[in-house]
Amino acid sequence: MRQALGLQLGTGRYFVLAIVVVVLDQWSKSWILAGLAPGEVQTLTPFFDLVLAFNRGAAFSFLADEPGWQHVLFVALALLASVVIVWLIARHAQEQLFCAGLGLILGGAIGNLIDRLQIGAVVDFLSFHAGGWYWPAFNAADSAITLGATLLILDSLRNRPVNKG
Repeated sequence: MRQALGLQLGTGRYFVLAIVVVVLDQWSKSWILAGLAPGEVQTLTPFFDLVLAFNRGAAFSFLADEPGWQHVLFVALALLASVVIVWLIARHAQEQLFCAGLGLILGGAIGNLIDRLQIGAVVDFLSFHAGGWYWPAFNAADSAITLGATLLILDSLRNRPVNKG
């Protein structure tokens, strides 16, 4: 059955990683939704707040002010990306750093997809700031996607052939 699906031994750990990301992401969002009102800010340190925000757009609220068509686009992109990532993990299971990065991205994509399907927007709540400058609020899924992308970059640099001559 595994061979029929194109899965190699060892792929399960990357899907478990994705599931862990989804569970942590959804748990943290549930905790924030239960504890904060929309727009409410809870200051934890001079540079870090918890804030309940709903992002109908993509990263950095890209397209958030559009009338609603972007919802279908972002759901479709998340579904397509998830399918492609599952396929890549299945084909490259022996490349541990690459697949770990993909597992993190998959979990983050699914975590944010669940928000879009359930409430029509992504729940963001982590807010960092310094000197009056605020980084856009984000969540655990976004953090996993960023870490996953970093692992993919590191993997691509590590595996780059050396040009001699």
